[in-house]
Amino acid sequence: MNEETNNWLEANQAYLMARLQSLRLLLERHVERGDRKPDDVNGPETVELWQSKFNAATGAINEAAGTLSSPAALDHLCHVCSLSAFERDLLLLCAGVELDGNFAALCAMAQGNARRTYATFSLALATLPGAHWNALTPASALRRWRLVDIAQRSEGLLNSQLSIDERVLHYIAGISYLDDRLKGLIEPISLRHQLPPSHQQLAMSIAEFWAAHRDSSDWPAVLLCGSDQAAKRGIAATAVGMMGLNLHVMSAADLPTSVSEREALARLWEREALLLGTALLIEQNERDVSQSTLSLIDELRGMLFISVPESLRLANRSFFRIDVTKPTPGEQQTLWRDALGPLGDQLNGELARVISQFSLGTEDIHGVGEQARSARAREAQEQLTDGWLWNTCRQLARPRLDNLAQRIQPMATWQDLVLPELQLRALHDLAAFVRQRAKVYETWGFATKGERGLGISALFAGASGTGKTMAAEVLANELQLDLYRIDLSQVVSKYIGETEKNLRRVFEAAEEGGAVLLFDEADALFGKRSEVKDSHDRYANIEVSYLLQQMEAYRGLAILTTNLKNSVDSAFLRRLRFIIQFPFPDSGQRAQIWQRIFPPETPVANIDIDRLARLSIPGGNIHNIALQAAFIAADGNESVSMAHLLRAARNEYAKLERPLTDAEIGGWS
Repeated sequence: MNEETNNWLEANQAYLMARLQSLRLLLERHVERGDRKPDDVNGPETVELWQSKFNAATGAINEAAGTLSSPAALDHLCHVCSLSAFERDLLLLCAGVELDGNFAALCAMAQGNARRTYATFSLALATLPGAHWNALTPASALRRWRLVDIAQRSEGLLNSQLSIDERVLHYIAGISYLDDRLKGLIEPISLRHQLPPSHQQLAMSIAEFWAAHRDSSDWPAVLLCGSDQAAKRGIAATAVGMMGLNLHVMSAADLPTSVSEREALARLWEREALLLGTALLIEQNERDVSQSTLSLIDELRGMLFISVPESLRLANRSFFRIDVTKPTPGEQQTLWRDALGPLGDQLNGELARVISQFSLGTEDIHGVGEQARSARAREAQEQLTDGWLWNTCRQLARPRLDNLAQRIQPMATWQDLVLPELQLRALHDLAAFVRQRAKVYETWGFATKGERGLGISALFAGASGTGKTMAAEVLANELQLDLYRIDLSQVVSKYIGETEKNLRRVFEAAEEGGAVLLFDEADALFGKRSEVKDSHDRYANIEVSYLLQQMEAYRGLAILTTNLKNSVDSAFLRRLRFIIQFPFPDSGQRAQIWQRIFPPETPVANIDIDRLARLSIPGGNIHNIALQAAFIAADGNESVSMAHLLRAARNEYAKLERPLTDAEIGGWS
């Protein structure tokens, strides 16, 4: 606590005591009037004596006020809550009982009842100047802002005990803090890092908008729309900071559902907003907004931000919408250089590659910068190892998507993939599209031709086991990106709108890291578009169109797989960037697969590749047979032989419900 704060606290305490002394004189005067004859009380000498005391008390109040560097807490409370002089003195009467031991006795004496050692409304009406009945109605400032509490009214409103709210008592004494009843629900937010220029401009527009509505009785809410939660917090904190205010945040998920609890929360917060000089940010992470949240938004007055993934309709409150996106590539580059400092020059051009692939916000970028400095200090190295920054960004983007899809560790390489030249060349081209996306769209300006269709989408079609998933692994491995498998049969829902919601969550979670998304079992969603006969047909088409729309907008690579390409409507196929057919392997390709199927460490004996290639099965089944044969051989402590492979082949064919023909196994021992 600095010296200036200490000086203010001392001056505020002196001012409060001076106010209480003036109030004590009023109580003493009231007691004297009850104890003495009217002529004695109203005599010139008595009146002059009391007037002298009141003048001295007023002088002490003015003197204490003159030493304050900023308004006293009591005066600020009266100003923001619009308290009349009588309401102020009534509040002080309740505070005096808590702060000065003599007040309790004075209250009892003034009321002629030794048990009434507390403030009552009847006492206030009898002793305080400017008394008015509506000071204690439910709509009054004292009741609305929960400044005073009324005990059980067994003695009626006039004689019931009045007490000052504890939070308010500490506030007028100069000690300000968030009300304990709001802790755990509402937390303060401070700005950790300077905003990029585009976000700074958004904050400025909010501050200017609110400044124009400063005299309005109904503050419009500000809708912050977008997926970058940290950016929205930063913009809100900067905007209120420009107005000399603070910011607190509350999650919509924590809001009470009962009307009474919600109303109490609204009143408590509105009082805190006045006392602390702060605005509130309600964070709504889900798109489905509860009625409790909407009701609270309608009830709250004052400066309010609402953070939502998309827009929100407010029927009973005006609002100002702000769309918050990630910093631009140029701003991200500046943020990275600020966050990394000298380390940025030691990354051998990796930074440009990271910026083109990962779309991170200000907080995430500075977080990686802190990790980089810690890693260098921990490893006592002058520079970070190659690939450290890239892998750190990959890991940063994982947590959100790990809860929605299955992450596959890509192990396969181009050498493991056996396909005709045409398909291999198409896969290499697909990898080049992903690698050079930033250069072509941003540097070469193709993005200026329109945002539609800038995503990289592909359809892998072919029978089960022909290498579709392996090809996705190869691409992810080549591009050093995470691969996530999304089972569309699990995403598709019979409930209208749920499929789109599930797909949206996946794409939004993947956006930051540009992971490779593999939508398996696309047959669960795609199909020939037939004549729309009912709502189910119409919504099925909407779901397909929505998926393609998301793929077209996704900044990474999205792959669909299907066993039945012919079942996909041609109108849908035209919207895909790549369509690669995975053919059933011929005998030559099957021979190549068999030659590569066993790891170098696996002991093999007298393996006849030509005979194995006669098995008319795709690569996936070949892998199953080789793996099963290895287990059989290992159990017998033997090298893998044709006998083991024959046994494994019989099991695999039985699983497929297919017979092994003489043409396939003739001559096997």
